[in-house]
Amino acid sequence: MTRLRLSLLSGLAALPVALAGCTVGPDYAPRSAAELGVPDRYSVTAAPTREDLTHWWTRFDDPVLGQLVEQAGAANTDVTQGLARLRQARESLVQSRANLLPTLNGSGGYSRSETFRGGGQSVTLPDGTVQNVGGGGGSNFSLGLDAQYQLGLFGEVRRTVEATRAQYEASGFDYATTLLSVQQEVARNYVLARLYQAQLANARASLALQNDNLEIAGFRVQAGLVSSLDQEQARSQRAATAATIPAFEQQYNAAVSRLGVLTAQAPGAVKPLLATPRPIPTGPRVVGAGIPADVLRQRPDVRAAERTLAAATAQIGVAKAALYPALAISGNINTNAGNVGGLLGTITGGLFAGLTQAIFNGGRLSAQVRSNEAAADAALAAYKGSVLVALEDVENAVVALDTAQRRAREFTVQFDAANNAALLSRTQYRSGLTDFTTLSQQEASLLSARNSEAQARADQATALIQLFGALGGGWNPDVTPTASDPAIQQPAPARETR
Repeated sequence: MTRLRLSLLSGLAALPVALAGCTVGPDYAPRSAAELGVPDRYSVTAAPTREDLTHWWTRFDDPVLGQLVEQAGAANTDVTQGLARLRQARESLVQSRANLLPTLNGSGGYSRSETFRGGGQSVTLPDGTVQNVGGGGGSNFSLGLDAQYQLGLFGEVRRTVEATRAQYEASGFDYATTLLSVQQEVARNYVLARLYQAQLANARASLALQNDNLEIAGFRVQAGLVSSLDQEQARSQRAATAATIPAFEQQYNAAVSRLGVLTAQAPGAVKPLLATPRPIPTGPRVVGAGIPADVLRQRPDVRAAERTLAAATAQIGVAKAALYPALAISGNINTNAGNVGGLLGTITGGLFAGLTQAIFNGGRLSAQVRSNEAAADAALAAYKGSVLVALEDVENAVVALDTAQRRAREFTVQFDAANNAALLSRTQYRSGLTDFTTLSQQEASLLSARNSEAQARADQATALIQLFGALGGGWNPDVTPTASDPAIQQPAPARETR
């Protein structure tokens, strides 16, 4: 009998192994670049050399910018939420993996009974009378162990683990996407803050000149050299310039406040850090964009979409497995005794195996399969869409950088010419060789040229930030972020240049 039981138990234990290869549903296969519609090269002129953009903000050579970007990456509330969601996904994977193992539950009990009246034992005394001497009470100890095991005969458990693993990896890439978005927003607002500082300086410099012009116009009116029209024009121009200063101050405050919030601080916390004006940051003139197929690996949002497709594909197998039989095994071991020492005296146990098969459910299970297949089709379309959007982002950023650089060169020429014209007009007005209207026009043109030149430099820096983001810069694509250690800003290993 013992050998029979051992044979039965070993047979049941080997059953999952024998059925391990019986997994229904499609096996996921990564799509090639050609299947996703990725061209061999970009339609715009882009450097084919792929660069390491893990810490792209260092390319601007601005320590304040670098400090803000790294602080935001460590403390930003959106990034913190993304990491929390990543931890949740990890625990979901742990729960799914637990279904591959049996479930064990232990139990223990103690009871005590007493007979307070009646019952018990009767004794006949020598004089022939009968006396109840009590008894009937006692203690009882019990121990038990229950085991349950749900065998995934057709791979439903393994497919569930496969799906949750893919979802966990997708959550890691979503976290990286959030981080990269925050990095870019910090850099953009930093460029805006420096732009508004430059425009404030331009306005104040022009205001100082216009104060001098107003004073000179007043002297010339008093001397009878010109009419009061010059003085009123000078006063009007000065007021118009002075009115732009509060607007620039408001815009500067908004950009700095945004930087504070992005770094998980109060809105005004970073004002002392930016109090000292610095030039608008300038980065490299050329950035290696690589080839279009690189976005499949470098962009975390694209990789998240790919993992979502893998999870949706695995869910088809989970739904299909519900159409087939399900086997569950349970067993228990129990012992009871009147004292602790006797617990091992008598041990009883049982083993049960149950097989269930869906017979009629109104088409619900088949509909679930079709629903999951549709979800996988939608995930594939979303994956293809994310790839196309990534390619669009790169091409737009390359063009934006090129046009910003060309505009910056022209605005530099304009500023130089406007500055020379303003100097000549100022000298001629003081000498009485031109009227104030001409001077006013040249001063206004100079202020406009200064601001346009600053705006062009800011646009160039913003276009660079846009290109770095489009290329997936700001993380290490060789590392899949995990909840225990995101490790996505470690330098990538050296690669050969294409």
